[in-house]
Amino acid sequence: MKIAFLTAGGIAPCLSSSIGALIEQYAKRKPEVKMIGYLNGYSGLLLGKSIVFPESVKNNFTALYDFGGSPIGNSRVKLTNIQDCIDRGYVNDGEDPLRVAADQLKKDNVDILHTIGGDDTNTMAAQLSNYLKENNYDLTVVGLPKTVDNDVFPITQTLGAWTAADQGAIFFENIINENTTSTRQLIIHEVMGRNCGWLTAQTAFEYRKRLHAKTFLPELMVSKDKWDIDAIYIPEIDFDFKSEVDRLNKIMDKKDGINIFLSEGAGLDTITREMESNGEVIPRDAFGHVRLDEINPGKWFAKRFSSALKAEKTLVQKSGYFARSAKSNDRDLNLIKDSAKLAVDFALIQKSGVIGKDMDENGDLVLIDFNRIKGGKPFDYSLSWFKELLLDIGQKN
Repeated sequence: MKIAFLTAGGIAPCLSSSIGALIEQYAKRKPEVKMIGYLNGYSGLLLGKSIVFPESVKNNFTALYDFGGSPIGNSRVKLTNIQDCIDRGYVNDGEDPLRVAADQLKKDNVDILHTIGGDDTNTMAAQLSNYLKENNYDLTVVGLPKTVDNDVFPITQTLGAWTAADQGAIFFENIINENTTSTRQLIIHEVMGRNCGWLTAQTAFEYRKRLHAKTFLPELMVSKDKWDIDAIYIPEIDFDFKSEVDRLNKIMDKKDGINIFLSEGAGLDTITREMESNGEVIPRDAFGHVRLDEINPGKWFAKRFSSALKAEKTLVQKSGYFARSAKSNDRDLNLIKDSAKLAVDFALIQKSGVIGKDMDENGDLVLIDFNRIKGGKPFDYSLSWFKELLLDIGQKN
């Protein structure tokens, strides 16, 4: 029996741990199996580039729990975007990437493929699995859901998201000390989250939890209010710019600084409309997603708020790469290990799907049909903890 692993999309604090947890399960239950990893996601599968896992890896899988990133590399490749695959040299003109991938899996005699990625990765895995079955090659594909955005239907908690929130809070815990370098300072913490504000909200929650545990010295201008959050902007909630400026100006006058948590997807529609009206081309990736690193929403918001708040210094800091590159925290690692065990259970009885906490099954960890997996799950901003958070910082929902 041969097991193949593939990680794809952006990295998250779960990829190395997920590979380690899967290796652990197979080493215990099927120590004789052969294992390979396709290098750099679907691009490695298309190009036939893989690495064999030697016995030393099977014996030392715990080392992977101490690392972020992916031990076999990542890439963003959409198998059904034929022209993009051709342009990037993954297939030749006239070739179907699905067929090229399927032929490679056949050539490598793979029995089980584990895909670790977000909705795009796992929907691609579903199409690949269906294609293989239609062409008389019965491959079992079991995916694990990763994304720091926590925005995959019908999964309540994607792997790596808890860790990313913790790390984002730690990141801002250092950045916030910059408030001592200037008067009327505006600090914007830009958090990952294209269409979903969960990570921004959870990061803010975790940061304030850490904040409440600190001892302050207001006698020396080290007061809790200067280190607190003043506004949280997420894609799911629209806000009136003028009324927010009025509110924040009062806070600025009182404590001499403003701290904003901004989801990178907040206001994206407004930004892209403005760019299009100016005749600018909107940069997009292979999946049609706007390239947020090129759009730079934080800079756009900073320019407008800085002027309106008469800020003397404006600082925009992005925690994305810091947070998503971390190793799994204990909470995530426990979920990863539970998910890996179930993934191998189903893989060995040849049942395909994605392992996840199913929102339609009371959040239980189950095998979810690939056809139910899709992205775009919004953050439920009606949750009591988030409503209380906004109320506590004086922001209207």
